[in-house]
Amino acid sequence: MKKRPLGLTDILVSEICLGTMTFGQQNTEAEGHEQLDFALDHGINFIDTAELYSIPPKAETYGSTETIIGSWLKKRGNRDKLIIASKVVGRSKSPWFRPNGEEARLTPSQIRYALENSLKRLQTDYIDLYQLHWPDRNIGLFGEGGTTFYDIPHDKNEVPIEETLGALGDLVQEGKIRHVGLSNETAWGTSQFLENSKTKNLPRVVSIQNAYNLINRTFEIGLAEMSLREKVGLLAYSPLAQGYLTGKYLNGARPAGARTTLFDRGQRYQKPSVDEAIKAYHQLALAENIDPVQLAIAFVTSRPFVTSNIIGATSIEQLKVILGASSVKITPELEEKINAIHQVYSNPAP
Repeated sequence: MKKRPLGLTDILVSEICLGTMTFGQQNTEAEGHEQLDFALDHGINFIDTAELYSIPPKAETYGSTETIIGSWLKKRGNRDKLIIASKVVGRSKSPWFRPNGEEARLTPSQIRYALENSLKRLQTDYIDLYQLHWPDRNIGLFGEGGTTFYDIPHDKNEVPIEETLGALGDLVQEGKIRHVGLSNETAWGTSQFLENSKTKNLPRVVSIQNAYNLINRTFEIGLAEMSLREKVGLLAYSPLAQGYLTGKYLNGARPAGARTTLFDRGQRYQKPSVDEAIKAYHQLALAENIDPVQLAIAFVTSRPFVTSNIIGATSIEQLKVILGASSVKITPELEEKINAIHQVYSNPAP
């Protein structure tokens, strides 16, 4: 497993990161431990989680993923071999994130509260990469609606980025987190964090975790340049578009046990032209004698602005197929064919 630098730090992370949001609902503790063992045995040293997980978010499963990872870390005694990333939720009215149903915000007191509880669940003294799961400001998230920035109502009561970054800086000074990252962020937001880091002597963000896949390449518009020039690498989530790029949901299919079948949360990928785009990529993969899943994974991993590709699965067999993508090379000729499809079906699921 190849390793890549995390931003401007001296940390090297595997080019594939194990995403864990299924632990606690779709996967039991035993299955989660099995996946973690398998990942470590195959050279993955990077694990991503969040206080929010497991998914879908519910009061009764809040923090369950971190708890499962924590019990594994305690059993294996291998914390020093891993880079652990977690996240604090952005603004949310869900009443279970904070005491007494308080609205979740990216304030210093709430960030500290979230981190302390994540550390307890993970049974560790520090988190290597602590990320803001989404901004405090209202920007439209997770493929919502088709609205543009200027259509979204704005709240003048946003927690200032300087205040949030300052709180994270205090936690870095205390040794409770090593580095800071963003998630579901924009180019403007990323630039503001970098500017505050520079002018206020606050921690510099090292990564940004956004969705990126064959049917959602919107990261390439603005953020890719930011990522490359500023060394704020993409931690790409949903490289299989929440499983849609496997083809299992084509033509309205809903296979038993699949995430969209269970939870009906795939609206981001249920948009016009999505099926047609997926079929085109599948036809290309078959013509090139490549597994369509491995084509999708290899494409994301091969991008120069990607630090690590966050994969997730509910079974070891799925993990084996995904990791097999390491043998797929995105040659200039293959990339030209991928881009030809992208020209016809440009970002149908942003």
